[in-house]
Amino acid sequence: MTTEQRKDWATDYDIFDPSYIKDPFPVWDELRETCPVAHTERWGGSWMPTRYADLFEIAQDFQRFSSRDVLVAPMGAGPQEGEEPDPLIPEELRDYEVGAPPITSDPPIHTWARRLLLSPFSLKSVSKWEPETRELCRSLIDGFIDKGRADAAVDYSQQIPPRIIASMLGIPKEMSGTFTEWVRGFLEYGLQNADIGGEAGRNIFLFLWDRIQEHKQNPKDDLITYLLNAQVDGQPVPETHVLGTSFLILLAGIDTTWSSIGSSLWHLAQHPEDSRRLAAEPQLIPTAVEELLRAYAPVTMARIVAEDTQYNGCRFAEGDRLLMNFPAANRDPEKFADPDKVIIDRAVNPHIAFGVGIHRCAGSNLARMEMRVSIEEWLARIPEFRLEDADAVTWAGGQVRGPRAMQVVWP
Repeated sequence: MTTEQRKDWATDYDIFDPSYIKDPFPVWDELRETCPVAHTERWGGSWMPTRYADLFEIAQDFQRFSSRDVLVAPMGAGPQEGEEPDPLIPEELRDYEVGAPPITSDPPIHTWARRLLLSPFSLKSVSKWEPETRELCRSLIDGFIDKGRADAAVDYSQQIPPRIIASMLGIPKEMSGTFTEWVRGFLEYGLQNADIGGEAGRNIFLFLWDRIQEHKQNPKDDLITYLLNAQVDGQPVPETHVLGTSFLILLAGIDTTWSSIGSSLWHLAQHPEDSRRLAAEPQLIPTAVEELLRAYAPVTMARIVAEDTQYNGCRFAEGDRLLMNFPAANRDPEKFADPDKVIIDRAVNPHIAFGVGIHRCAGSNLARMEMRVSIEEWLARIPEFRLEDADAVTWAGGQVRGPRAMQVVWP
């Protein structure tokens, strides 16, 4: 897409415009130069900074910019006054304010909520899941390698995170397809259709609530039991908090990582020189993962303005929504040399694909491991491959950007 196709991105951007989802980079380049903090009235209204320095600073200012709602567009109103409550919603959840701590919380709750996740998502803890991830990748490749073709998004990338997250939470891996449908309904379709988003969110919460009740009766060696056994100031973590955090782990651990894996394969399919080098030098893959995260960062988060304030000449009103466009920050030429070029051995790479500040992604170690292993296993078996039709690749965007259908072929 060329920026000439739209003249009003500074005052009327649309993050769900199909052409923007497919190729947002020219828009970001123009905005950084002409209007580094753009505005729109679409999708509930929002502001969108595009410079690294601005995003870095705003992300750390949690007092003026709250994380109580991180969705890039409002999901839609809940039941209106006078409506009968949903009979399937447990009474304990009737007045529950939906959240996904720690990502949707501010200090002081955020402090202990994030601390709970540091141990299970540490490098040491995540390493325990590498053998299962590797075995899964190999079995997926076994299923299509003899065909000489596959949908690298549907058949591979989208199959890995749901099953690993299911194992970590202690919920059935055979439901991975259902989890994928729910997550896409909430994050991909739901932000443009409140009915779809509401139904998907409801399904996830009810499913997880039932699993929490099961885990209370039959504890397991998994994340849900870990959270149920955790204490804060000598008191058990509230079950609604366990629910919200489990919701976050399921949601954030699936779509974000499969989008990163898919974008990585999309790049490698079009750059055989990079594929060949990584196949020959697998020790370079961790460095390449960082560069692929920078270049194709999948996630845009939101912040809510906590009080009327000014920032770099912009007047923000209390309640305004800011889109934390970390992907645009990672393409800022003021911060990165040759920002639009993927340099798989880039030595200095302070990207913020995982965010920055107190809300930096707690699951980054898991995401890196899954990306590294999935690329290692793919290139070990399929070192050279290409897109069957580059124009036929479909993308999702808005909250999480990544390929959703991507046919590749190999000799």
